[in-house]
Amino acid sequence: MAGSDENNPGVIGPQNLQGGLRGGVGKFPTAAAGHNRRALSNINRNIIGAPPYPCAVNKRGLAERNAAICDKNPPIPAHRPITRKFAAQMANLQQPKLEETKSSLLPEDSTIIDVEDHKAAGDVPMFVQHTEAMLEEIYRMEEVEMEDVVEEAVVDIDSCDKKDPLAVVEYIDDLYEFYKKAEASGCVSPSYMLQQFDINERMRGILIDWLIEVHYKFELMEETLYLTINLIDRFLAVQPMVRKKLQLVGVTAMLLACKYEEVSVPVVEDLILISDKAYSRKEVLEMEKLMINTLLFNLSVPTPYVFMRRFLKATQADKKLELLSFFMIELCLVEYEMLKFPPSLLAAAAIYTAHCTLSGSRQWSKTSEWYSNYSEEQLLECSRMMATFHQNAATGKLTGVHRKYCTSKFGYAAKTRPASFLMEVPE
Repeated sequence: MAGSDENNPGVIGPQNLQGGLRGGVGKFPTAAAGHNRRALSNINRNIIGAPPYPCAVNKRGLAERNAAICDKNPPIPAHRPITRKFAAQMANLQQPKLEETKSSLLPEDSTIIDVEDHKAAGDVPMFVQHTEAMLEEIYRMEEVEMEDVVEEAVVDIDSCDKKDPLAVVEYIDDLYEFYKKAEASGCVSPSYMLQQFDINERMRGILIDWLIEVHYKFELMEETLYLTINLIDRFLAVQPMVRKKLQLVGVTAMLLACKYEEVSVPVVEDLILISDKAYSRKEVLEMEKLMINTLLFNLSVPTPYVFMRRFLKATQADKKLELLSFFMIELCLVEYEMLKFPPSLLAAAAIYTAHCTLSGSRQWSKTSEWYSNYSEEQLLECSRMMATFHQNAATGKLTGVHRKYCTSKFGYAAKTRPASFLMEVPE
């Protein structure tokens, strides 16, 4: 039985093909030849809302319907822990589709809803809750991403020295890790003066203040000064000494430090002359023998100077900051109470105090914290004491350090206004 072409609009009959070729232009039939085309009313019967068409049934499978539902209502993202990588990925995926997501969550025949009225009534539609949850999640991920962007990075301070064999970049981290472990062997008890019967901490301060001037007059290396004071404290911590021999201990300790650090060592006669000939050559050599045997010939100890050089490099300090940092730490050499701090902490606190003094605010970078292994909170107590010493450096009897750093050679560092805000004790 011949069927009507009405139900098979996609099939072209012979007469249609011939008519199209004769009457049309090119390969396509003209409008006059297409008498079997369906009316618009018949086509519209497949549209939702029109009467069902008996011969055109359009059914979709279960998988297609589920996919369509998922497209209209995307699932709420699970509240998994937000990592940096996950937050960045989610923010990049969700932000461009924010407007599309908001529109797809609403039904087609929806009307404008006053959310505040519904919240007051305690009845908020589900799709509104869904949208608010989605927006809150996106905003939170954006905040996490912004925090990651502004986070300060740690600078590799050794990258520029990789071609310098003297910088020993391959071993520098291991060296300072060893120094940090070994610094305890060079420290003394902060109460060792209780074992001395004839000297006290005030006499020690006078001796060191004088030795700083001698060191400056002889133009010795900076390492020599720090090792000299370390030898004095370690010797006095185990050997009782009378006060008339205290200056002899000081000049002998400087002689030993010069033999260890200097290329050109001062002769014994120069040290006797600088001490106003209070001692003979024989006494100096006998004290040298006593000190070196008491210390078991151990002169290789990490002093604050060792850490100062590393931490100044981490701070990327200029000459002004460097001189002010050494001024701070030399003020601490005179003070007996500063023996309670290890050399590495003294160095870090001196640089931190100098940086705060020059900038007028508390600043301690992530790079400095990384290489010093000290946070800003760990430095505050020592830094507060340094700021106090700086304020009182020009007054009192022990002003050798202040006079030294008031010269042009040391950049007039002592004339810098002290950081008074560091001396405020937090409540």
